[in-house]
Amino acid sequence: MKCPFCHHADTQVIDSRITEEGDAIRRRRKCSACERRFTTYERAELSLPVVAKRNGTRMDFDPARLRASMGVALRKRSIPMAQVDAAVQRIEEKLQLTGEREVSSETIGELVMAELKQLDQVAYVRFASVYKSFKDIREFVEAIDEMNDPDRG
Repeated sequence: MKCPFCHHADTQVIDSRITEEGDAIRRRRKCSACERRFTTYERAELSLPVVAKRNGTRMDFDPARLRASMGVALRKRSIPMAQVDAAVQRIEEKLQLTGEREVSSETIGELVMAELKQLDQVAYVRFASVYKSFKDIREFVEAIDEMNDPDRG
């Protein structure tokens, strides 16, 4: 680890402790050249795949965008934010478990629909209507029938 003050490459760990949250290791270090002390944190780095959109562009996965999209579908529905956050977390975990470097926006849309189906039926139909670009009432009826018949979805 390079010293942030003199950029010397040789530093020594004086003390290591787990943070209060338990998600990182805090290390106190001392530079062998300038003898100044500094702190570093070691955390696990989990990478999410890049999202390949329908128009061919690619962008980093953004949980805030996902949460906002679900929020639109859940607008004026009495679903606690803790449940929405848990659904977003489950989607992130599923994406991490794929091990893929890239995932299609369609895959994410299907994961969102599966979560919304469990959270709120009205939100599910709202999201499906936009995601699948419903053109007429028949498509709404099909989505409702699909939701009620687990063998179809």
